[in-house]
Amino acid sequence: MPKVTPVRWQRLEKVFLRLGYVFSNQEGSHRTYVRAGSPRPVVIPTYGDVPVFIIMRNLRTAGVSRDEYLRLLEEV
Repeated sequence: MPKVTPVRWQRLEKVFLRLGYVFSNQEGSHRTYVRAGSPRPVVIPTYGDVPVFIIMRNLRTAGVSRDEYLRLLEEV
């Protein structure tokens, strides 16, 4: 089973845009995305590679499984 690895923030952004999230605002180096029905916004830092712990936290917030994330990541 493939592991989740750090990815560029632009690629992670594309995954969440495909999940129905829309850009809300940016404060400093952190971009916020919202989706109707989601309990909290997803925050993606805009510096280089996004660490695994941030990716996993955002997936938990979005209610997305690791397998679904890896599938979407291959498509973008």
